Amino acid sequence: MTSRRITTLGAAFALSALLGPGAALAAAAPSPAGSIAPPSVTAAAPQASGIPVFTDSHGLRLVPEDTQVHSPTDFTLTVTTPQVSGKHRIRILLPSAYGAGTDPDRRWPVTYFLHGGGGTVDDVAAAPALRSDSMITVVPDGGLKGWYADWVMQNTAEGAANWQTFHLSQVVPFIDANLRTRTDRAHRAVVGLSMGGFGALHYAEARPDLFGHVAALSGGIDFGMWQVRAAVLATELNVTGAWCASTTSGSAGSGRCTGYGPIVDSDAIFGSPYPVFGADRVWNAVDPAAPANLARLSGTAITLYTGNNDVIDVHTAAASHTVKGRLDRLGIPSRLVDYGNGTSLSPSCNGGHNYGCWAPALADYVPRLEGAFAAAG
Repeated sequence: MTSRRITTLGAAFALSALLGPGAALAAAAPSPAGSIAPPSVTAAAPQASGIPVFTDSHGLRLVPEDTQVHSPTDFTLTVTTPQVSGKHRIRILLPSAYGAGTDPDRRWPVTYFLHGGGGTVDDVAAAPALRSDSMITVVPDGGLKGWYADWVMQNTAEGAANWQTFHLSQVVPFIDANLRTRTDRAHRAVVGLSMGGFGALHYAEARPDLFGHVAALSGGIDFGMWQVRAAVLATELNVTGAWCASTTSGSAGSGRCTGYGPIVDSDAIFGSPYPVFGADRVWNAVDPAAPANLARLSGTAITLYTGNNDVIDVHTAAASHTVKGRLDRLGIPSRLVDYGNGTSLSPSCNGGHNYGCWAPALADYVPRLEGAFAAAG
């Protein structure tokens, strides 16, 4: 019987078909947003650094010696959990007034920002709008190819990989336990781009009780598209391509992706991608574009952004329009911004899969989100 798994060569062929001949150039070229190196950091104990004191909670154990302090309102914690192997960082941006002492009982809305494939928590440096004085921004590690999922296979080179459980059952309550947050859904948002665009929409559907607002930028949000499934397979097999080209986390802040980590089985994350005798049932169950999943977003504020001017965003545009059309048919309000070649969005945007477009898209979105938080009381 022929194996239904995809070899590394097969995934490379699939990704080549997905991306076209420009993929190698896209992977080698710096982002139009420019190369942004993560700011220098120093390790410090919270008590000596001016940042809030955090304690272990909800299965997360702090690694205090690995705390990185950029400023009293911008710092990175390191935690461990049995749910995901290894150490994992959580970058936190606080409003400037959080620790000012003028209103010590004030509680703040929270936005969770989910980075893309091949990225890290430091990618938030490329999106200045997320440094808001009206909300807390939390950027949890999503892995180079975590795909914001509890993996089907837990015995790969990655080890334990329950990313969804880590984020939704541990990180969110850990943040609420340690910071002065507004804990109702009207004051909590999840926002992501590329791989994180899938994560944002999937998390909003999986836990509508947690998130009242969701935004997906250039997201892989339609698992019914073979192009999106091929991109997931490419990350499993570390076939570096343009889905991973635009990140601030590359070597020395090069703006280039350094890869997706160790090769794992092509069925590791969502199981078999092939629609044969129900083999792809996990893909279908978590598909953000599935009408049954979209129906769970009734009462959620939904925003989608995409360009359509490179070998990746031509597919994220198709996925975004599919999702928008299905939401319309379900009678669920949503906002889609297809900025095409980027000229309608910003001079830095070429309509492609990069922070030259995502940063101005977030600059458009965040004030709207801040307004919605304020209107919720």
